[in-house]
This record gives sequence, C-alpha cells and structure tokens, in this order.
Amino acid sequence: MTESTSTARPARPATSRRQQLLDLAAEMFARRGFHGVSVTDLGAAAGISGPALYKHFPSKDAMLAEMLVSISEELLSVGRARAASAAETGDVRSALAALVGWHVDFALAHKALIIVQDRDWSSLPDEAREKVRGLQRDYVDLWSTTLQGLHPELTLDRARATVHATFGLINSTPRSARVPDEEMRDLLAEMAMRALDA
Repeated sequence: MTESTSTARPARPATSRRQQLLDLAAEMFARRGFHGVSVTDLGAAAGISGPALYKHFPSKDAMLAEMLVSISEELLSVGRARAASAAETGDVRSALAALVGWHVDFALAHKALIIVQDRDWSSLPDEAREKVRGLQRDYVDLWSTTLQGLHPELTLDRARATVHATFGLINSTPRSARVPDEEMRDLLAEMAMRALDA
C-alpha cells in the first residue's frame, strides 16, 4: 500500500436523485459531447420525460454548470481537509501524499467528468466558468504551497507549473486506466510523488 492509500476513504453519502441525474448527464456528455445530447435524450436515459428534468434543473446548461462547479468545490474542500489533517504531524511530505491520494481517487472515480471538463469547457456559462477558474486556482495554490514546503527552493511559478504537469499525469485516467483501479491507483500515486519529488 502506498502512502496515499494508507488512510481510509470515508463512505460517500447516499446519492440523491439530483446527483443521479448529474452522474448520468456526465456519462452521456462524455460519450457524445454536450451538444450531442438533448434534454429528451437525458430524460429517456433517466426514465422520465425530457420536460420532467426541469423539476431538477432549469436547463441543460445549468446541469453542466452544476457538475463542473461542484467537482471543483469538492476537489478544493476535501483537498484542504486532507492536507491539513496530514500536516498536523508536521510532515509536509505526508500532506503532499494526501493531496495526491485524494486527486488520484477522484480521477479514477470520475473519468467522465474529466472528459467533459476538457472537451466541453467552452459550453460552460460565463459565470460558472469564472467560478470554476477561481476554485481551480485555489486548488493549484493549495498544492503549490504544500510543494514549496517540501522544496523551499521552488518559486511559486515553478511550483504551479509542476502541479499542473502532475495534474496532467493524474487526469490521464480516461485514457491510461487499463489495469484494475487498485493497481492504477498505486501506479499513479507513485508516479505523481516521483514527479513532485524531482
């Protein structure tokens, strides 16, 4: 077991109908693209009429906005909590490993969302796009300042560049995850820590 998987992952709460619809939409957007999926298609896949979706979301755009804003919020909030918990021991490397473990777990569990964010970013409404950008900047800075704690000689710009490159490695899961998740989790965590230690 690697450092990043040594802490137990909390059980996820029961999924709400709203979250089920978002998960379904993410899978469909990942397969066919945001513009290749209609409200009628989403309703049919969910076993309801297209217009019934409007009880949960005002539009398809709102679904895209909520799924990408919410994942950015989750990455940041859980990342902060895990890094802070690990940092209580005074071991900066453990805090960095906690961030790596969290992001690897997320990337393996949410491959469709990674595809949607990469491919359908331009379809995100302006307000949601700005919110996601702000959350992602904060997430990168969380990683970067943690990395600087391990490597004080790094400038902030170099730390950020290193973090972005590491995200590229971890977020490759839609294309690279060709072995069982447990094996892929260990492989990605080990590779990411080596990259950050370089």
